[in-house]
Amino acid sequence: MTFLSKTLSLFSLIFLFSNCNSFAQKKDDYVAKIDSLVQNTSPIFNGVILISKNGKTLYSKVKGVTDFDTKKPLKLDSQFEIMSNSKLITAVLILLEVEKGKVELNAPIKKYLPELTQTWADSVTVHQLLNHTHGIVDLKKPLAFKPGTRFEYGNLSNTLLTKIIENVSQKSYSEIANALFKKLKMKNTYCYSKDKNQNLVTGYINSGGTFEKVTKTQITPQSLGADGVVSTVNDLAIWNNNLHKGKILKPETYKSMLNYNITSEHDFFGKEYEGYGYGIRIVEKEAVKYIGHTGLGDGFSSVNLYFPESNISLIIMENQMNKNADLFYISEFKIKNILLRSDLLK
Repeated sequence: MTFLSKTLSLFSLIFLFSNCNSFAQKKDDYVAKIDSLVQNTSPIFNGVILISKNGKTLYSKVKGVTDFDTKKPLKLDSQFEIMSNSKLITAVLILLEVEKGKVELNAPIKKYLPELTQTWADSVTVHQLLNHTHGIVDLKKPLAFKPGTRFEYGNLSNTLLTKIIENVSQKSYSEIANALFKKLKMKNTYCYSKDKNQNLVTGYINSGGTFEKVTKTQITPQSLGADGVVSTVNDLAIWNNNLHKGKILKPETYKSMLNYNITSEHDFFGKEYEGYGYGIRIVEKEAVKYIGHTGLGDGFSSVNLYFPESNISLIIMENQMNKNADLFYISEFKIKNILLRSDLLK
């Protein structure tokens, strides 16, 4: 080999190595940024983060404790109350009943809830319960607005959806939901029960760095479909990989879940009004399109996002929620923005 060819080969190796190194740095950039944020952010981060692609983990991080008294460390499979992220699960259970022919989305809810005595039960539809456009503020009061004309988020709609599921299936909500979790091999996911919380971490209210333990849950047997699911980051990754890859619902049913006709604003998803489907938000005005939901309550914060173009899931759970509403999901918001700016989604 001549001196010139040796020199060219050496330069080629250096060029190849530097480019590979540069690519690796680029690829891992979001990792370093999230790691730094989790270690240094204020208020503190106390929870678990998972980023996965096609069900396979790309990044995971655990920081903090299950209990601020015992200081027992969190684990990747620690169980959290996911609160309003339960709403998507309820929507899927309703849509499975639609596929069986037991529920019609545009049918009045009186058809499935004959015990309702208000006249509005003959006009409010299942579809309007699913996308929070029903106008019901109290089962004993008139509607707040004409069904279908406004978005008004709340747990009452999912309490009614829970009852519809139970009425048409002749089974309890827990029985139906837990059977689906078992089928999907979500081994650490279940509907909340006072008798089954052995691995459930403790929720806290963060008041300026002072952590107050939540000792009384807001979950009731009637509200399970709104806020009652307990899960892990790994199990929600399994859920995403099945739901968004057509393994639970038929394609046309899945499409109906995302086919919104109402928009709303939520600070976590930005200042723009974005679409709200059935228990899920459809965000189309950020740098990358994504879908997902948040959950807050009982001293827990949860975020479950799915980026369809890259098959990426971002799932974050904390066993703390800030007393200051301006700080709700503050770490989750920052992590989401790191991911949105990363090459991972491109």
